[in-house]
Amino acid sequence: MISRKVNNVQEALDGIQDGQTIMLGGFGLCGIPENSIAELVTKNVTNLICISNNAGVDDFGLGLLLQKRQIKKMISSYVGENAEFERQMLSGELDVELTPQGTLAEKCRAAQAGIPAFFTPAGYGTEVAEGKETREFNGKMHVMELAYKADFSIVKAWKGDEAGNLIFKGTARNFNACMAGAAKITIAEVEELVPAGTLNPNEIHIPGIMVNRIFQGEKFEKRIEQKTVRQK
Repeated sequence: MISRKVNNVQEALDGIQDGQTIMLGGFGLCGIPENSIAELVTKNVTNLICISNNAGVDDFGLGLLLQKRQIKKMISSYVGENAEFERQMLSGELDVELTPQGTLAEKCRAAQAGIPAFFTPAGYGTEVAEGKETREFNGKMHVMELAYKADFSIVKAWKGDEAGNLIFKGTARNFNACMAGAAKITIAEVEELVPAGTLNPNEIHIPGIMVNRIFQGEKFEKRIEQKTVRQK
């Protein structure tokens, strides 16, 4: 059994350089690789192109990288919770590529599966389709979308083993699962790292062959974007 375990986040993120394209899993603040993002801030890598469903909030998640101007381009589907993101986008400091959420997920999944491109009806007739090939299927127009090409994919899982097998919990499965194996190197940050053979094979969401490095994170905050409580 090949072990993909590394000792810490520093070893896991070894090789990430300025100007690279990085996928980061998570949905809102759910299931984001907190330790890895913090290490990217510490490494002070710059001019990054980040592919993520959203950009965190001002003082957490990818918002920390935005604060230090480490991101030059964001490829996202939803960016409504981050005031600094909005300011940089409107001022022209940050290049932004807004993508329909389903298309973003499929562009990751296509990269994961080795599919170079696909057709989708989403975005036809809008700015999303400008400059892209279009084709009619069954009487409906579709837009050709290219799979993403990323240097690193950083995902967060609830549990993993030393062979790289991953189990996600709840909403964290949304983008983490399709980003695993979708880049040249996939890094998995997990809450609990167990010996190979410990996990029930029927419960594994991503097989270890999709993961290159895995480590156990620590001190997860698991923040909530918009906390809503019932009035008594």
